[in-house]
Amino acid sequence: MPTSSKVGAAPFSIVVERAAERDDAAFAELWRTYQPSLLRYLRTMHAVAAEDLASETWLAVARGLGSFVGDEPAFRAWLFTIARRRVIDLHRATKRRPASAMGDVPEQGVPDAAVDADERMSTHAALQLIRRLPPDQSEVVMLRSIAGLDVEQVAAIVGKRPGTVRVLAHRGLRRLKDLVDDRV
Repeated sequence: MPTSSKVGAAPFSIVVERAAERDDAAFAELWRTYQPSLLRYLRTMHAVAAEDLASETWLAVARGLGSFVGDEPAFRAWLFTIARRRVIDLHRATKRRPASAMGDVPEQGVPDAAVDADERMSTHAALQLIRRLPPDQSEVVMLRSIAGLDVEQVAAIVGKRPGTVRVLAHRGLRRLKDLVDDRV
């Protein structure tokens, strides 16, 4: 999760400015910095289409970067707002045209102790636990923890009050603790 106002070796504002002017290296720097957290968020929201949703998000960023105004936290909020809108669009499209494919097929079999211990420590396992939360809690936890957005930014993205976001995050984190305790 990016926390400084630099992207790579250059200040954030310079990288964004160059990317808006179609500098491929600057845009690639933004992508390398934010793609991992964007993918983690999207895998939680829609695991099957996460890669496609990320691509659509970056296309929208490329189109709109010239009009973007703000600092690094504002960019993260803008990026995750675009991603969330893509997820919502996909859910709407799926409801209109249900797929005939089977979707996610659960894994079969019981892993041995070594594999299970490795999985507990992995990012994949953490994301799987977060996906077990109610959708509103998992989204808030992902935006706060993975995207690094503050309460007000998350509230604006999900269309809820800051107090509601705090409660959802608290309940989600408490539920995650219970899920982890149950696995141990």
